[in-house]
Amino acid sequence: MKKKLSFSNVFVYVILIIVLAFFSFSAPDSFLTSNNIFNMLRQVSMIGICSVGMTMVLLTAGIDISVGSVIALVGVVSALLIVNTGMPVALAMIIGILVGTGCGTVSGIMVARFQVPALIATLAMQTIARGFAFILTEGIPVYGLPEDIKFIGQGYMAGIPIPVIIMALVFLFGWWLLEKTRFGRYVYAIGGNEEVARLSGIDVKKGLLKVYALSGFFAGLAGVIMLSRINSGQPNTSEGFEMDVITGAVLGGVSVAGGEGKILNVIAGVLIMGVLSNGMTLLNLDTYWQWVVKGAVLLFAVAFDNMQRARSARIAAEAAGAEA
Repeated sequence: MKKKLSFSNVFVYVILIIVLAFFSFSAPDSFLTSNNIFNMLRQVSMIGICSVGMTMVLLTAGIDISVGSVIALVGVVSALLIVNTGMPVALAMIIGILVGTGCGTVSGIMVARFQVPALIATLAMQTIARGFAFILTEGIPVYGLPEDIKFIGQGYMAGIPIPVIIMALVFLFGWWLLEKTRFGRYVYAIGGNEEVARLSGIDVKKGLLKVYALSGFFAGLAGVIMLSRINSGQPNTSEGFEMDVITGAVLGGVSVAGGEGKILNVIAGVLIMGVLSNGMTLLNLDTYWQWVVKGAVLLFAVAFDNMQRARSARIAAEAAGAEA
């Protein structure tokens, strides 16, 4: 069957090209420099990593708005373990990632086992994680980390920033998981119609639990990269981060209604968010106006997705009527 041209597989790349062209002409001396491009990719890497988990959550018709707070908690926990106990950096980071995974697992239990709406469950986790981050630090950033911790967040390998390499590997893993495994097929099935998926023999509760746990895992991974990049545990870091992650995924064609979207297109959506943030900063656009632009982009993406789904439903209905 010939695949149709749609927002999810074409239009997002058109948007990316337009945005790139706009900032290339608006800030020609600063935007297209190699330093700025690498800096932009480094900045967007944590959004990209979290967007893989968010994509899986959205595909099940859920949402996870706790990722920003989980990043802050993971950074604080890892930093405290290193500074206060002298724990090796690698072990502290592993524990931090486990904390992030635990947060996602708790959200998954609330959604899958107790039927708490995903928005409420992850909103509660957002508040809980941020609260613990401030309780553990008493609102004071954790400093005194060893210099070698900067390698993950600020270092290079073969001339490529380490966070960008990690993001690429995470996207590759996410593509394999969704496109080449039974788990991926189950995720799409749950988002397409949860009751039909259950009647088909899919363990919906286990699938949802795994999806939210993975979202927490990727948030934890982003958290240790953030810690390495800023070289301190900041309890107030990543506030509003989930906005960029959700927008990047939806721009990439992942339907908020679930069941539709491809991880490869999410890459373009994430890049659009990175280019927007970087370009607006280079143009000295006020931070508050940047919020306005990002909010408008999210509204546009969701509205376009709804229009596409309504159009597809109308075409399917007309085709069914013609056959009858």
